[in-house]
Amino acid sequence: MYLWMKALHLVAMVTWFAALFYLPRLYVYHALARDRGEQQAMDHFVVMERKLYRGIMTPSMIAVLLFGSVMLVLNPAWLGQGWIHAKLVVVLLLVGYHHACLIYLKQFAESRCRRGHVFFRWFNELPVIGLLLIIFLAVLKPF
Repeated sequence: MYLWMKALHLVAMVTWFAALFYLPRLYVYHALARDRGEQQAMDHFVVMERKLYRGIMTPSMIAVLLFGSVMLVLNPAWLGQGWIHAKLVVVLLLVGYHHACLIYLKQFAESRCRRGHVFFRWFNELPVIGLLLIIFLAVLKPF
């Protein structure tokens, strides 16, 4: 059972991170289209962003949390190890990032987002840090 949960957790994690990397990149292009006054492109980005967030990103996040929780239930001794606490903090930060993406999605959909493409280029880098931390913590179990 554990190996099935681990495999499903990893598949969901890869899918979630793909969306976490791609949605803010769409925001970069959306902000550029807004600055250029390209209404048709902006309308297209709104649809793409919504479908990515609701159809892939959120279900993947839920699956990551579900399968990860099952693995914790199957391995309760992990809760006594520091690496899992650090990993869970990073996961919570990524859930917050996920919800920040929703805020920007709604702002773009309502033509209220005033953040520029440079902001979103930096914003797009944050999940990379989370991914690195999670992988190193889960593989190395440093404490």
